[in-house]
Amino acid sequence: MRRGLMIAALASALAGAAAPALAQMAPSIAAALADPNRPAKDQTLDASRRPAEIMAFIGLHSGQTIVDVWPGAYWDRLFADVVGSNGQVIAWLPTEAAKAEHLDMPKDGDHPYPEHPNVVAYGGPINNFTVPNQVDVVWIRQNYHDLYDPFMGPADVAGFNKAVFRALKPGGTFVVIDHSAPDGSGLADTNTTHRIDAAVVKKDMAAAGFQFVAESPVLKNAADTREKLVFDPSIRGRTDQFIYVFRKP
Repeated sequence: MRRGLMIAALASALAGAAAPALAQMAPSIAAALADPNRPAKDQTLDASRRPAEIMAFIGLHSGQTIVDVWPGAYWDRLFADVVGSNGQVIAWLPTEAAKAEHLDMPKDGDHPYPEHPNVVAYGGPINNFTVPNQVDVVWIRQNYHDLYDPFMGPADVAGFNKAVFRALKPGGTFVVIDHSAPDGSGLADTNTTHRIDAAVVKKDMAAAGFQFVAESPVLKNAADTREKLVFDPSIRGRTDQFIYVFRKP
């Protein structure tokens, strides 16, 4: 199937089956997902990660600059295709995360994916989060809870959130996706089951000056009791997750 037909077929199928946000899905999202050069291992993750719905929900489009804090190749490759050559993806790796996961720290300005030259690597201690210029979107997926854990220092979470606020353009957004802990549990589970009470995130963002503007149910799973370790084989990849968007006024 020619790429144009693949894109049209994908967009049609998604628009008929998913969330209303897909009605406003940028054409570049459909094109990115339909790219025949996407790694097969990435394509197999689409059903559980729901990239079309999520990127449409956050309004990602050509020309934007998005920062992926604690980056991952799956999302960064998609982001790169969606924002295009006139946009940029900043893959920002915390030093503490690199140490915990035995990763090499990149040099600022490195291009980790030769086939995606608009992805640029940066990094440093989480308490020194900064980017060269103000950006449109900052994204952290499934790792916000880790900021509260001992291996991260622990981080100055309030300071990090304020740094994200400064990094965003006025009207820019901070997207937080994480595993839901039981309501009212606060921070009790961040270093055990690797979950966080969503109310904590809202409180943190309000303290940093953000406005809560939207949430998506795309990754909700009522069958998850929110009590198991997120790596438990019986629930891994299917945890109940919240997707929040916060805006810098």
